Amino acid sequence: MLRIISPVPPLDAAERHALDTLVDLSRLLVIEGGAGGAGEAAAAGGAGGESVELRVTESAEASTVDTLREGPRGGGVGGGGGLRPRDGGVEIPRALLRLVTHIVGGVREQRSTATDRHGRVPHSENDPARQGFEREPVVNRIAVALRRAVIEAAGRRAVVLVAPWPSGKRWAVAMTHDLDVVAGWPAFTALRIVELLGKAQLRRAARSTASAVRAIGRDPIFSTARDILSTERRLGMRSTWFIISGSATLQSIKAGDITYTVESRASRRIIDAALHDEHELALHGSFATLDAPRFFREQRDRLAALASAPIAGVRQHFIRMRPGTTHEHMAHAGFAYDSTFGFSDRNGFRLGVADVVRVWDDGGQRALGLDEVPFVWMDRALSKYRGVEDPDAWIQDALALAATCREVEGVWNGIWHPNLAPALGFPGAPAAFETLCEQLMAHAPWSASLGEIVRWRRARRTVRAVGEARADALRLRVPGGAAALALEDADGRPVPFTPV
Repeated sequence: MLRIISPVPPLDAAERHALDTLVDLSRLLVIEGGAGGAGEAAAAGGAGGESVELRVTESAEASTVDTLREGPRGGGVGGGGGLRPRDGGVEIPRALLRLVTHIVGGVREQRSTATDRHGRVPHSENDPARQGFEREPVVNRIAVALRRAVIEAAGRRAVVLVAPWPSGKRWAVAMTHDLDVVAGWPAFTALRIVELLGKAQLRRAARSTASAVRAIGRDPIFSTARDILSTERRLGMRSTWFIISGSATLQSIKAGDITYTVESRASRRIIDAALHDEHELALHGSFATLDAPRFFREQRDRLAALASAPIAGVRQHFIRMRPGTTHEHMAHAGFAYDSTFGFSDRNGFRLGVADVVRVWDDGGQRALGLDEVPFVWMDRALSKYRGVEDPDAWIQDALALAATCREVEGVWNGIWHPNLAPALGFPGAPAAFETLCEQLMAHAPWSASLGEIVRWRRARRTVRAVGEARADALRLRVPGGAAALALEDADGRPVPFTPV
């Protein structure tokens, strides 16, 4: 097993959060009541009571965001990170732990007062984007390096890992849809055509106009949503639909905030179709929730009444949030997870991670009872902010990030808007979506809703080995929701265990 040795002085809350996050992402099995001291746990891996010790050390070398650039594909730990495997032990510098929480906790963004014109924290306040490696899940890379270091230090000792995903899957895909527009589509088409003309996209504007004319008297958004559902049904995908549930007013429509009433016939057609195929509904928090968090509970309850089921997740409309503060309000309102952390003007890993992590509250120096599933890719990040109007280019960008997620056995969490219809100014988008889904599923991910993914990751995170840590006779305390749990050795071979 891997014993975590209590350092002197003890870890503070931020350092503990980083260590917990890295051990979780590394998939090292945790031993309940390890010998690392009171309240310590140990990550399993040995037979016959032998263990590999993980020691947190002081280091004269400062760990900064810049140090991760020395080797992000190795986790940035070859030189600047400072992980050091020894015979029977691994050393991890305290400074690296502080750096991990700084990145995965979005600490710089939580401390920033800067905003863009939409009230969002600009990417210039994000550490990975500032340093130019937002396309790398550096925290996952560090966790992978930790796992490799433990395997190296173990020598002939066995190493036991928790399998990354259910049913033998090695990575996960979460397709999500933000339902921003339902009715009044001609007005949005007009705005989109103006946008295209401003980019000198004359041919695309002409094709969009022709599609809009043909769609008069029809419901092109519902048709596109129906095609999305058909593609997902054919490929066996489970998606999450983020629904705006406030009350639409002329002012909210003009602001691009609440543009429809969730109980309207047009909205219900899409919602009922998604529920019929057993997809998940989650809240798309309106602008009002930013300054009046009481609306979180009101909007969640309103959507739950339509879904006839609890609403577990939330994502802020326009990605408008105050990191940390907004998350605290989400947790207080009873949400289990958020999926707002992601870039509006580029695609990549805003928190340096492609997985599910607990939200860090920098002001309170604590982990909230809320999980974050950062989105990795969004369709409009390229077309709206980067001027890339070719849907095939969007898909190539999505697949490149998906390949990176596969490398770290993480989650590709992507956003596709149902209003990307030819009649609304996006010719070629529906075919591109179908291609995207086919290419994602060709690599055999676990496709699940965000709620399912969070439940699984919470269960995997809390699995504990109990009693004597022997790889040939493991006993596990398996929480609810981890029925598909499996163990494996360092080479991926199954390791048997007995649930207790």
